Amino acid sequence: MNGPDPGIAVEIDLAHGGRWTSLRRGGVEWLWRRDAPDRYQATPGSAFVDAGGMEECIPTVRGRPDHGDAWCRPWTGDAGRASVTAAEFSLTRTLSVSGGSLTADYALAAAPGYRFVWAAHLLLDLSSQATLECEPGVAVRVFGGSESWVHRRWPDASGLHLNHLGPDDGTAVSAIVETPRALVRDGPRRLHLAVRGAGLPTAIGLWRNLRGWPVASRYRSIGVEPMLGRVWDRAVGSSRDKAVTDSDGRARWRMTVALAAAT
Repeated sequence: MNGPDPGIAVEIDLAHGGRWTSLRRGGVEWLWRRDAPDRYQATPGSAFVDAGGMEECIPTVRGRPDHGDAWCRPWTGDAGRASVTAAEFSLTRTLSVSGGSLTADYALAAAPGYRFVWAAHLLLDLSSQATLECEPGVAVRVFGGSESWVHRRWPDASGLHLNHLGPDDGTAVSAIVETPRALVRDGPRRLHLAVRGAGLPTAIGLWRNLRGWPVASRYRSIGVEPMLGRVWDRAVGSSRDKAVTDSDGRARWRMTVALAAAT
């Protein structure tokens, strides 16, 4: 699916979770990817396979099912409009591109009052000089391995400056910033992300793995993830920490991605 050069070009693998495998502008690739052959054999209930790109994580990220129940299912449709059906929900995603901007509109159908978390698990190919900008002082939850969290204010997290996405220092931190928008800077490149949904809790998730995980074979991966909900695992937190469908069992939201071409 291509916009006019130097607009956005996105490639999608519908057969394997509707995953975005490439996101480019001006010939510059933004998505980080790694060789992970098991990704193509994943089926519902499989442990998550970290192949990079952008995965749709719903109705949870952590917990069960691992990274949700959409990433490992085949989607139907085409790059512009695609759908997936799982046991608890059906999800439709509609994409449109205009120059350097991409809009993704989502429509979820489930039981009325269905509580869920969604994240666009967007893994980015960034240099060690890259930074993440959010509104200074906004609330941020920094998560531990047990899914508990501590409250901080952006960008400080007990001495870790979460706005710096490198250099690699052997740490791995996940956080959820209570804001609907963020800006990634990497040299002359810019990536703007935003999410909105009427009556739904929005946030930006951060996975800042600077060769700190996994312990047995450490690598670098940076996730900047528009979200609904303010926890990774829908089984924890209060009801206000999750998105919920309306009395008709519906929820709608929009994600926008804008890329500034390198100069």
